[in-house]
Amino acid sequence: MNGPTLGERAADAVTGAFGSWRFLWAQTGFIAVWMAANALPGVPHWDAYPFGLLNLVFSTQAAYAAPLILLSQNRQGDRDRQRSEQDLETDTAAYKLLRRLARHQGLEP
Repeated sequence: MNGPTLGERAADAVTGAFGSWRFLWAQTGFIAVWMAANALPGVPHWDAYPFGLLNLVFSTQAAYAAPLILLSQNRQGDRDRQRSEQDLETDTAAYKLLRRLARHQGLEP
């Protein structure tokens, strides 16, 4: 199996970042600053309540995040499948060896 492509590595990195507490806190801070800056009196507002631009920003983020997460999950599924196939090969070889040893010792029924 070849190594991951640049896109696959990027999907894994983005998925790892999205699934972190650091990202959650950074996004919470971003939202708080955005809403405060657009709700405080005397400050020029670029996205007044109900924050349509903020909604667009998060819709765009979700539109990109979902496929990246799916790509990363598909890669993880491929790795899991490969590991399962290797486990099966190892288990089969061990089973055959144990059967031969049991036969050699006269323990096979």
